Amino acid sequence: MTKKHKNYYWAAAEPEIVQIEPAQFLSIRGKGDPDGEGFAENIQALYSTAYAIKFMFKKRDKDFVVAKLEGLWWFDKTNYAGLSITESSQKVPRSEWEYRLLIRLPDYVSVADVQSGIETVLSKKSLTLANNVEFYEMSEGKCVQTMHLGPFSTEPESLEKMAVVMKTHNFSQNGLHHEIYLSDFRKTAPEKLKTILREPVR
Repeated sequence: MTKKHKNYYWAAAEPEIVQIEPAQFLSIRGKGDPDGEGFAENIQALYSTAYAIKFMFKKRDKDFVVAKLEGLWWFDKTNYAGLSITESSQKVPRSEWEYRLLIRLPDYVSVADVQSGIETVLSKKSLTLANNVEFYEMSEGKCVQTMHLGPFSTEPESLEKMAVVMKTHNFSQNGLHHEIYLSDFRKTAPEKLKTILREPVR
């Protein structure tokens, strides 16, 4: 997937304006600290389903590489009103963040295929969280994005640079904060992490 959609999985070191194509994903929603057990369990359910679909298509001679993990992040703006993208990452408690984890799917995977993958995981692995996995379509269009290098704790520095670009062009947010995890954060040293930060704008 990363080879076929190189532009989707690439970002410059400095913020830039890009156009992102519509795509379809495997998805699961949750809420809470990404260091918590619930987050890890959702990742497990998502990847188990992704690999079930992969092996299903491998038998049809249409194998594919399971894509990188992604996440959409948001919070209750009634309780935390008026925060900029930089402030929100610092002032909203991690327990209050909601998320939608994503794995991009090839265009030929259908809703029915996803359901078959979920049923396989439920029957073979007894992962009940697979019931929460779903087919999801997204069309972000115009975005400001950058490549963030280093730990998640320093993301506000990159977000501040993105906010400057948005202000310069008089852009407003037009979707959810989007992160693409090019590194496996469970195995990679924080200082070596590579994460694409993407903000849909209008």
